[in-house]
Amino acid sequence: MGGGRFDTGEPPRWFPCAGLAGMILRRVGTQRDILGESPVWDAEEQALFWVDIRRPALRRLDEASGTVETRAMPDLVGSVALAGKGRLLVAFGGEVALFDWASARFETLPDRPPGHRFNDGRCDRQGRFWVGTMHNHSRAPDGTLFRLNGASLLPIWNGISIPNSLAWSPDGRTMYFADSLRHAIAAHAYDPATGLPGAGRDIVQTAEPGFPDGSTTDAEGFLWNAEFNAARLVRYAPDGRVDRVVPTPVDRPTSCAFGGRNLETLFVTTTSQAMSEADLRNNPLAGALLAFEPGVPGLPEPVWRPSA
Repeated sequence: MGGGRFDTGEPPRWFPCAGLAGMILRRVGTQRDILGESPVWDAEEQALFWVDIRRPALRRLDEASGTVETRAMPDLVGSVALAGKGRLLVAFGGEVALFDWASARFETLPDRPPGHRFNDGRCDRQGRFWVGTMHNHSRAPDGTLFRLNGASLLPIWNGISIPNSLAWSPDGRTMYFADSLRHAIAAHAYDPATGLPGAGRDIVQTAEPGFPDGSTTDAEGFLWNAEFNAARLVRYAPDGRVDRVVPTPVDRPTSCAFGGRNLETLFVTTTSQAMSEADLRNNPLAGALLAFEPGVPGLPEPVWRPSA
């Protein structure tokens, strides 16, 4: 179901999931992201971090108070990962950098190829940071998926249009990845010892105009994916079978991550980018951060380890 279910004016703070008895989605905060992405839960701080790529900004939700703080970024910011001790690994503009939230100071790491920007990024179970690049305007298939090795970026795959859906199985032996314009999510054999993916196979195929955006896995090993342009989240079994569909009140959910007490809340980022006034009237929650309790917990988010 699309976002047109709501009338104009102030959008509601909560709403039932169609077809899923007792499940309630809610809006978190009052901010509207241009392109919300890359949510990640910090269990130590009991806080959710995510990015607004186009604002550009990094946001932090404090679970206890419910307040949302925002830090402006110097360039387009694609993704974020935990780095420990109050720091975050941020892939923005032309570089990957360590960012200290309290002091707002950066420590720059490697540069990305010119003409491209970073997009989806995530740590594997061992704390290795993976991040993809994409052409900022043309979406030509000349992006690259990198693994961060110390202070250098190791290219793994080339020929990518929009890198997305990075996630790992609970045992770390399966890596999920999508080049969104292929309308498919692939599962790759993954060696936790070497950090190298092996052969892959498409386990999910989406129907146009929907395509796979950001993903996460839960404690049962199922993959949750935000399906952009399709107004839904989908929970997939490891073999790609559709287990559950959760309609969203926005046409373009972008990513999801487990957090909250006992990792029982699924947070969902969304976008309002390139939407007309009429589009926004039909999607009053576009750009909002959403949350609900799906009845299954997630997994702790790995912390980046430079030596991994």
